[in-house]
Amino acid sequence: MTKLIIQIPCYNEEKTLGLTLSELPRHVPGVDVVEWLIINDGSRDRTVDVAKAYGVDHIVNFSTNQGLAKGFMAGLEACLRAGADIIVNTDADNQYCAEDIPRLIQPILHKQAEIVVGERPIWETKHFSTTKKVLQNLGSSIVRLASNTDVPDAPSGFRAFSREAAMQLNVFNNYTYTLETIIQAGQKGMAIASVPIRTNPQTRKSRLVRSIPSYVWRSATTILRIFMLYRPLRFFLMAGTLPMGLGALLGLRWLLLYWFDDPTRARAPSLILAAVLVLIGFQLWMFGLVADLMAANRQLLEENRLRLRRIELENKE
Repeated sequence: MTKLIIQIPCYNEEKTLGLTLSELPRHVPGVDVVEWLIINDGSRDRTVDVAKAYGVDHIVNFSTNQGLAKGFMAGLEACLRAGADIIVNTDADNQYCAEDIPRLIQPILHKQAEIVVGERPIWETKHFSTTKKVLQNLGSSIVRLASNTDVPDAPSGFRAFSREAAMQLNVFNNYTYTLETIIQAGQKGMAIASVPIRTNPQTRKSRLVRSIPSYVWRSATTILRIFMLYRPLRFFLMAGTLPMGLGALLGLRWLLLYWFDDPTRARAPSLILAAVLVLIGFQLWMFGLVADLMAANRQLLEENRLRLRRIELENKE
């Protein structure tokens, strides 16, 4: 028997949650059981009452607001404990068209992918500004490079996970899970697919994108942090190459001037700067080697954690 659980992170969603739940399916082709789960992220309104009125099967409660990333992970954990074979994550503001859920889970049902991300028609979305559309595409391009995947719409929160993929994901960032999970899955070698989806008219302003500069800064730091976490050697080699190269050029310049110009002039500032830059580059390279060893240890810890989680979930079943 295949069970699908649709999870919705919620924070003060009293006004929009009812509309979202009213459009969710209770029957999906290829799935035997469909259940709904909400993560009440410290809501201070009637979000939980609305969820109960619409017959939500599972409710995860936080006493205080923990943020989207923690809510997402708590939802995955609850879905796994409830026996989900496939997990679909969607938003409480009814941004995504629930009728596309069967299309979203098809690659998982056919064993073609472990994670499926819904690709929104960004350039056709009227409530997206031109700046936001450009930044969305730019951010997705950077995530594709960092993750070695081909996901056209990385910030999309409408996505499906197989049980195996959900057990392997770990989100360290407190801001959002969207970028980190793609980079992490790509680095772990999971099969990721993307399917076109539709969106509904805007019901409220995004709480994640409060301002374009803030969103760009947070997204950039998230991508950088995850790249450092999963590819530390490459990151520090790239970071150390710049000062090392500049130092080498300054050192070569000093040698050329010493040999062919005036050997009596010390040119101490250039020589000191070259030495400092070479030392900085060398230290960054050493940091990369140490971080790479730590990354290997982290990978072993993640594998042990995955084994323990499988045993725990199997015993629960």
